[in-house]
Amino acid sequence: MSNAHAIEYPRRSGILLHPTSLPGRYGIGDLGDDAFRWIDTLARAKQTLWQVLPLGPTGFGDSPYQCFSAMAGNPYLVSPDRLFEDGLLTRADLDAAPRFPDDHVDFGPVIDFKLRVLDAAYARYRAGESRLLDDYRRFREEHAVWLDDFALFMALKQSYGGRPWTEWDPKLAKRETTALDEAHRNLLDDVEAQRFRQFLFFRQWHAVRDSAHAEGIQIIGDIPIFVAHDSADVWAHRELFKLDDDGRPTVVAGVPPDYFAKTGQLWGNPIYRWGQHAANGFEWWIQRIRATLELVDLVRLDHFRGFEAYYEVAADAPTAEHGRWIKGPGSLFFDSVRGMLGNLPLLAEDLGHITPGVYKLRDKYELPGMKILQFGFGDGPEHEFLPHNFPHHCVAYTGSHDNEPARAWYENAQEHERDHARRYLQCDDTGFTWELIRSAQSCVAHTAIAQLQDVLELGADARMNLPGRPAGNWSWRFRWEQLESWRVERMAELAEVYGRAPGAYETPEAREHAEAVEEAGR
Repeated sequence: MSNAHAIEYPRRSGILLHPTSLPGRYGIGDLGDDAFRWIDTLARAKQTLWQVLPLGPTGFGDSPYQCFSAMAGNPYLVSPDRLFEDGLLTRADLDAAPRFPDDHVDFGPVIDFKLRVLDAAYARYRAGESRLLDDYRRFREEHAVWLDDFALFMALKQSYGGRPWTEWDPKLAKRETTALDEAHRNLLDDVEAQRFRQFLFFRQWHAVRDSAHAEGIQIIGDIPIFVAHDSADVWAHRELFKLDDDGRPTVVAGVPPDYFAKTGQLWGNPIYRWGQHAANGFEWWIQRIRATLELVDLVRLDHFRGFEAYYEVAADAPTAEHGRWIKGPGSLFFDSVRGMLGNLPLLAEDLGHITPGVYKLRDKYELPGMKILQFGFGDGPEHEFLPHNFPHHCVAYTGSHDNEPARAWYENAQEHERDHARRYLQCDDTGFTWELIRSAQSCVAHTAIAQLQDVLELGADARMNLPGRPAGNWSWRFRWEQLESWRVERMAELAEVYGRAPGAYETPEAREHAEAVEEAGR
C-alpha cells in the first residue's frame, strides 16, 4: 500500500555503539569528552548516523531493555567531568574515582561510584553553589508528566532496599492517595534528588545531541515494545497491564520454541491491556514516543511483530513452550500515533518469526525493515538477507547488538555457510569482515549500519548481548587505540565510493528529503 506522506530517506550509513561502550576513566562510557570525540570520529568517517540502544535507567541485569522507566534517562551515563565544569563537583571528587577496567563495565563498583558522585552534585546544588536553578525549574515543569511518578518510584525503591514495588507496603503498591502523600513528605529530599539526576542526564545528552547535529549526524534510538514489570510505568499505570490484584503479572511476554531455543524464551515483561490503551487514545504510548524523540532523531521499534501479534505465556509457566499468539493493536495503534504526532521516522525491527500479517502492517505504514547480512549465508541465492534481494526501503546491518560480531560469526559458522560467504563476497578468511561491511555499504538499501565491533574486526569476547545468557551482557567497551586511523579512513572511503557520504546526492530533492526526515524527528 502506498502512502503519499511516507518519509523518503536519503542514502547514508552509520555505526551502532551504545554510550556505555565508550572509553573513559570512570568505568563506563559517559556523556563527557569521549562522547564528543566519538561524534568527531563519526564525522571523519563520513557517517551520518549513530545508533544507540535504549537510554533508560537500567535495572535487572543492567540491560537497557529492562529499565526502571520508559521515559527517563540513565544517570550512570552522566559525566563527572561535566559536573566538575558546572561547579557541582570538586577535583577531590574526581580524584576519588577507583581504578576501573577499560575494556568492560564492572557494573557493581561503577554504580556505587556514580551514585556517590550524583549525591555529591545534588548536595552542592542544594547548598546554593549552582547557576543551574532556572534551567532545573524549567526541566521539572516540562517533564512533569512522567518525572514526578518516576522520582517518587525511585525514592521509594531506594527506601525499600531496591525491592520491587509489589513487595512494598500494599497501600503504596496500590498508590492510595494518603500513602503517596505521606511518602512525598517523608522522602521529599530523595525525590528531589532523583529529579535532579534526570535533569543532569538530559542536560548532558542534549549537549551531545546538539554536537552531533552540528556535524550533520542524526541519532537512531530504540523503543522496546515491552517494559519491565519493576518500573515506574507499570507501578503508575497498573490499569494498562495484565496484572492481578497484588500487581503481579498474570501473563508475560516471550517467544515460542525455535531452532535457537528449544523451550522458547521467557522475557517476563507484563503484557499490555491493549483495549485500555485504545480506550484512552494510546496516551501513554504517545507520551513515550514523544519523550524518546526528545532524545533521538529516528526510532527503531524493537519486536515490531508484537504490534501485529504477540506471544503471551502464563506468568507461572516454567518455560515458553505453552504460550499463545494474541492479536496486537495493529493499525489502530499506528493510526492513533500518526494522528497525534504526525508521520514519524520509525524503523521496524522485523526479525524472528515473521508472518505475512507483520509484513502487511510494516508495509502499510512504509516502515523500513531490518536486514542482517550474516543471516543470509548457507541457504542459497534466494535468501532475503542476501544483499541482491534487498529492497531499497530497508536498513542493512552487518549485525545487531544481539548478534555475534562478524568475525566471530565467521569463525563459528558451519563450513557450507563460510564457503557461501567467501564465494558471495569474493574474499578469503582474513577479508570477511571488511567485505561484509563493503557489501552493506554498496547494497541498494537506503541505510547501512555496522557494529563498531565489526569495524574493529573483534571476536566473540566483544559481543554486546547473548540472549538467554544470565550474566556478562552489556559490558563491552572499546579503547581508542583499537580504532586506528586507517579504519576511520576506510569507512570514509566506502561511504564516498557508495554514495553514502554527506552531500553525495546534493540535489534539491535530496535536500528536501533530508529536511523532511529531520523535521519529523523534532
